[in-house]
Amino acid sequence: MSDLRKALNGLDWSGWLGAGIVGLIVLAAIFAPLIAPYDPLALNIEDRLAAPDASHWLGTDQGGRDVLSRILFGARASLSVGIGAVLIGALIGVSAGIFAAYKGGLGEQAVMRIFDGVASIPLLVWAIAIVGILGVGPLPVGPLLLPNEVKIIVLVGCLFSPVFARVTYAVAKRVAGADYVRARFLQGASHWQIVVGDVLPNCLSPIIVQGTLLVAIGIVIEASISFVGLGVQPPQPSWGTMLSDARSAIYSGEWWLPVFPGLAISLTVIGFNLLGDAVRELFDPRSEARTLVA
Repeated sequence: MSDLRKALNGLDWSGWLGAGIVGLIVLAAIFAPLIAPYDPLALNIEDRLAAPDASHWLGTDQGGRDVLSRILFGARASLSVGIGAVLIGALIGVSAGIFAAYKGGLGEQAVMRIFDGVASIPLLVWAIAIVGILGVGPLPVGPLLLPNEVKIIVLVGCLFSPVFARVTYAVAKRVAGADYVRARFLQGASHWQIVVGDVLPNCLSPIIVQGTLLVAIGIVIEASISFVGLGVQPPQPSWGTMLSDARSAIYSGEWWLPVFPGLAISLTVIGFNLLGDAVRELFDPRSEARTLVA
């Protein structure tokens, strides 16, 4: 505990700033029903396109809906996609990366070449193409009916898996060939014990760093898919759909409609990037923060 405290004290202000931004966004999403001043779906034609004032701090949209309330609830969709996709991508990619590194031979080449092929096409292109083919309605999977939001989380998670597979494979390949791992095998340790007790723990640091950075990318992908009408469907609030609805306001003078959702996306992405850099500094043995622990 004291070592961790020393490392945290060694982080610069940008890491704490990123953690603070992420913390505020997460709390706002969790407690949105309690802190939102209005119902994000309630229409009020009398207050449509009202500029920011004491009643509506961030103004209202074309339907008279409170922009602040919609931003707070929209954070739920963005964070759900970002965090959920990272968890799914890590589950698939880490398992495949360890399998490829530990198995070797033809299985290693087949797994990594498949992931290389998926990673050769940009994530956003994959996401828009697949969602466009599957449609925005619920997707039947056996007895289950997956809503569009869950479908996007699973899709983006699968697209994140090559990143986790590459990172895990690079570390696991080195660890699997280490002398102490061979010694453990000669001592009678099973393959499962070696993978869980020796290989996986050494992969956790780069996985955590990569996952933190990928959350920001997932948020951008969700906003982009929603912007083109393939993500969260109206009237449910989403930062991407709010920006899409505000396109006409760029020239008509309602500046608050595109500015505040854009700021929400930008601040969240910046916060996760700063946090990811701080986590990298924390786990990097060559960093100043880590040196303080030694």
